[in-house]
Amino acid sequence: MSFAEILHVLWHGTKEALLLLPLLFLTYLCMELLEHKAGDGVKKAVSRAGRLGPLLGGLLGLLPQCGFSAVAAGLYAARIVTPGTVLAVFLATSDEMIPVLLGAGIPAGRVLAVLGVKLVVAVLCGFAADLALCRRRAVRTVSHFCEEEHCHCHEGVLRSALHHTCHVFLFVLAINVLLGGALELLGEQGIADLLQGAPVLSVFLATLVGLVPNCAASVALATLYAKGILSAGAMLAGLLAGAGAGLLVLFRTNRPLRQNLFFVLTLLLVGVGVGLLLTVSGLSAALGL
Repeated sequence: MSFAEILHVLWHGTKEALLLLPLLFLTYLCMELLEHKAGDGVKKAVSRAGRLGPLLGGLLGLLPQCGFSAVAAGLYAARIVTPGTVLAVFLATSDEMIPVLLGAGIPAGRVLAVLGVKLVVAVLCGFAADLALCRRRAVRTVSHFCEEEHCHCHEGVLRSALHHTCHVFLFVLAINVLLGGALELLGEQGIADLLQGAPVLSVFLATLVGLVPNCAASVALATLYAKGILSAGAMLAGLLAGAGAGLLVLFRTNRPLRQNLFFVLTLLLVGVGVGLLLTVSGLSAALGL
């Protein structure tokens, strides 16, 4: 890469991380206040509200940015939201898809159809995950999370929130720069070459591209779809698997590791499953995609 390209990668990765910074800080500040200031009644109310979490998570995830996926991952790490809620947010997250598709001249009706499929899949999978997992979910509180992070919560809510925010921010920044460099080397044409060919194979490849925790993945998938290089089924496979920065925050903050791997595997299976269904069955045309 040239010096200019390196600067571009550094700037783009830093910009993405900075956009997350306010949301990350507010998330951890609210978590600390909930743990240290709120009473048991408030905590129980939040827990009960989590029963409808997958629906709310699916709706929030549709907003064209990855901030809510990062927030949801942080809240799940502290066990404030259910696994189904964070899964719904991950599946619904659309990153830069909406502005890219609209900017490329894709009709608004078709964009709404894409969002509708993502919302239905996200909500259904979220509720299914809660039904299967919530009764067996390990008990973990904000204080347990703080002990693992060694944040010295006893020294103040604000300091603890800043500690968590800085740790996650630096992790996201480093991964963004590394992934940005890899995607810059590969290029849009390189991604197109990987995804063109057999429709079924393109679904698997698009899902793997979607798992890359960087908004460049959603931009590439939406752009290739708008250019007619990628089918609707393959694009949706990648977009469903794409959780934006949420996976980065999840792996940085949540334990045990097997839970994080469960989310990755679920995103992969749902993306491939829905993508193949739309591609093989011809449902894409029926749904206006």
